[in-house]
Parts: sequence; structure tokens; C-alpha cells
Amino acid sequence: MTSSHVPAWEQERRAIVVNAIGVGLATAAYGISFGAFAVSGGLSVLQAQILSVVMFTGGSQFALVGVIAAGGAMSSAVATASLLGLRNAFYGLSMSPVLSVTGARRAVAAQLTIDESTAMAVGRSGPGETVRAERLAFWATGLSVFVLWNLATLAGSLGAGLIGDPRTYGLDAAIGAGLLALVWPRLVDRRSVGVAVVSAAVALALTPVLQPGVPVLLTSVVAVVAGVSAVRDRARRGAS
Repeated sequence: MTSSHVPAWEQERRAIVVNAIGVGLATAAYGISFGAFAVSGGLSVLQAQILSVVMFTGGSQFALVGVIAAGGAMSSAVATASLLGLRNAFYGLSMSPVLSVTGARRAVAAQLTIDESTAMAVGRSGPGETVRAERLAFWATGLSVFVLWNLATLAGSLGAGLIGDPRTYGLDAAIGAGLLALVWPRLVDRRSVGVAVVSAAVALALTPVLQPGVPVLLTSVVAVVAGVSAVRDRARRGAS
């Protein structure tokens, strides 16, 4: 690398780090909500903190606590949380060649493989970008979110009594808004939009009649059917 390229990389590096911190701060907003919801839903401060450190995937954490707080069965709570967390395994498959880590660093990378870190890394994978930019985006975002999410969880759980009902401040909508913001850029064709719309319709229709957590599990059927259909379509096009 020549010296003329150093300023450009330094500028890009600073931009990545600043964006990563911004994502961490935004995530912390609903980390506070999770801490408050967890305690108000019957968990202790320690239990809420362990969930944030060990599970560390906001959607799954909210699903677990939400189903339990709503009176759903523990089996439904675990199944719903596991289903939502399964996406991180697929993220890991795509990020593994980019990160190229082994041993302890691989375990840390697996823990930090979440929506935000993957989205930031993928956002740096376009033409003209470098692998080190992808890696920096992943690590900076993952660490930023992990630290700030856990601090926010602690603040929310300790201040649950002072905050009162998180819904008063609209914090209950933060996780949904965050997930929507991550999903929205991926709705780039009719099939993905159709899957999103049908899944939402199924969840809304089943929520009044089924136990908490079950409607979310059943929406996975929509994705499976759409995936099978997409594979068959590609196979037919290939054969033709």
C-alpha cells in the first residue's frame, strides 16, 4: 500500500467506527426497554443480564420474555426464541469466509454475529470495498452493540421501578422498529415483499386465537413454502 492510500483508508476507518457506535447507541434504546420488560415480566436483574450476555440477540430475548410474561408455555417461549435466533447461524455461514478466524476468536465472532454486525459488514462488500473494511465493520459494530446493549439492559432492569410501564414511552415498539429497519432494505423483489406481507397477515390473524409465541412460529411455514418455491423455480429455469 502506498502512502497516498493511507488517508483514504483512515477516513473510511473513522467512518466505519463512528457508524458502528451510532448503531450501538440506537440499539441501546431498546436494550433499556428489554431490561425493564424482563424485570416487569418476572425475571430478576441477574437473569435479565445473563440473557443479554449469553443469548445476545434482541429479537430472541424479547420473544422469550414476551411469551413468558404473556402467560405462554416455556416450550413456546424457547421455541420462538430459538427460531428467531436461527437466522444468526445463517449469518455465520456468510461471514465465516470474510472473517477467517479460528480458535477463541472464532467463538467471539460467533457471539457477535447478529443482525447489526452482519448488515454493517455486508454493506461494505460492494465494488471498491476491501475485506478489511468488511471485517472492521463487523467487529466494530458487534463490540459496540454488545457493550452498549448490556449496559442498557442493566440500566433498564435496575430502573424498571422508576421507569414504570415501558409502553408509556413507546419503548415497546423499539425492537419492532429496529427489526423492520433491518428487514426493509432486503425487500427488493416481489417474492420477499410477498413473504413479509403474508407472514404479517398470518401472525395478526392467529394472535387472538393462539398462545403467545405460537403465531410467530407458524409464520416460518410461509418462509419455508416460499423458499421451496424459489428453489423449484430456479431448477426449472436451469433445466430450460
